[in-house]
Amino acid sequence: MIRGIASAWGALSLLAGIGTAAWSAAPAPPNPAPALADVHILPVQGNISMLVGAGGNITVQTGSDGVLLVDTGLAPMSEKVLAAVRSLSDRTIRYIINTHVHADHVGGNEAIAKSGRTIAGGNVVGDIGASASSQATIFAFQTVLDRMSASSPGSPAAPQGAWPTDTYTTPERKIFFNNEGVEMIHVPAAHTDGDTIVFFRRSDVISTGDIFVTNGYPIVDLDRGGNIQGVIAGLNRIVEMSIPADEQEGGTLIIPGHGRLCDVADVVFYQEMVIIIRDRVQDMIKKGMSLEQVVAAKPTRDYDPRYGSTTGFWTTDKFVTAVYKSLRAQP
Repeated sequence: MIRGIASAWGALSLLAGIGTAAWSAAPAPPNPAPALADVHILPVQGNISMLVGAGGNITVQTGSDGVLLVDTGLAPMSEKVLAAVRSLSDRTIRYIINTHVHADHVGGNEAIAKSGRTIAGGNVVGDIGASASSQATIFAFQTVLDRMSASSPGSPAAPQGAWPTDTYTTPERKIFFNNEGVEMIHVPAAHTDGDTIVFFRRSDVISTGDIFVTNGYPIVDLDRGGNIQGVIAGLNRIVEMSIPADEQEGGTLIIPGHGRLCDVADVVFYQEMVIIIRDRVQDMIKKGMSLEQVVAAKPTRDYDPRYGSTTGFWTTDKFVTAVYKSLRAQP
């Protein structure tokens, strides 16, 4: 399996506070500069590179048409992200694709979009399109815009400049850029209700967002429409799209939401782990066990040395709770 470079995302992703409000959850520390990691560049294959250290992993496609980014990382990291992108290409940033709504993936939208310029107008509906022509187009599934533009007590809306300017509601959205097809594939009710997988067809690279990570159990954001069944459906879709090279190594390369560069063998291992845990919890539910009893039974025990955590915002117990609640909510 492909090992890539050591992951540098850890402390930064915790700033995003996934599981609380997407925008109020990522305040900058009082003196953020010394604590922020550097952004590292990893060439992947074809036109694609991977940026690590800005929060969630960022995918960069470069070519004669310009630059396309999948996600933008945490807001405080925008300057370093732009510097890394400029070291890869002096072309204009044309497109940004958001894989979901969490601030460690979309926090840099406003600053990075302002540094680019769209090729054609975005979703010019009311005020949303007022600045669309003077910045890079931001693609996302419709619910990402809905959540970023909504405010609630204690959770203000995202700055308007960070909102997606072009949304889709169909199962897929396709564009052709830098001499290759780019597919945006929506996976309903997975990590959130607005997840997008991005497939670069000529480069043979898939950017998964947080449907697939290598550093821990899947994060199922129940408050934003997530469901463990959707996570499994997304993992299944990634495996279906991937083609391994000889001896099952290489071939289609997969950029996870967090963690190291992978190939399809890594995704299959993770997919099987999630399915096994889902089935164990489902069996416990059928036996009439309560949430407390399921958590105490530790259905993840054999995978905990690799994926488990007892600290941080996403512990093993929270994962098991999310699996239980997802399955209890099924008709």
